[in-house]
Amino acid sequence: MLSEKAKELIKQSRIVNCNWQNYPSSVVEIFQQADNEGRYLTDEDIKQIEAVMPNLSLGLAQGKLLRDNVVDIISQARAVVLESHPGITEPGGGLYPPMRAEACWRDFWHFLRCISYGISGQRVDYTSDRGLGYMKQLYQELQVPLDAMILGLEQLKVFSLKHFPATQQNDLEPYFNHLIESMGQF
Repeated sequence: MLSEKAKELIKQSRIVNCNWQNYPSSVVEIFQQADNEGRYLTDEDIKQIEAVMPNLSLGLAQGKLLRDNVVDIISQARAVVLESHPGITEPGGGLYPPMRAEACWRDFWHFLRCISYGISGQRVDYTSDRGLGYMKQLYQELQVPLDAMILGLEQLKVFSLKHFPATQQNDLEPYFNHLIESMGQF
């Protein structure tokens, strides 16, 4: 059962910042709406953004590729975390009981969603310091095993990049590194 403090921190720990200067408001609104709804960009969202900002076509295609492979990417990252931290989902482990583990895997889904926004909008600065601050408090309140979470983020990067040609991987790394480094300071 979550404490009232944890419930409040969950509401405040929105880590995406869509206040992107020099972007048309119609484009920012599409990203903001997707974030408000806790979902990846839809094909229709992508089409609308491309119509206004065709220079984002590559990033939008890359974000779509992540969206389309999210289940596989998370499954592979989760397997590495579970292998590296035996017993983490057992009694006494940091992701026990099962609802804690499910929340962790759901966070992986949301982290990749946030990263996909950064890539799609070609904004490495896609996070909110305020939202990250609340997330830090939330993770402390819930005693989230940060070493496992950081490993999971690193594995999201590893398994995501495998879906892209080598020529694009270096350009995509900063979007992952930004979140890994931010959360590494928790």
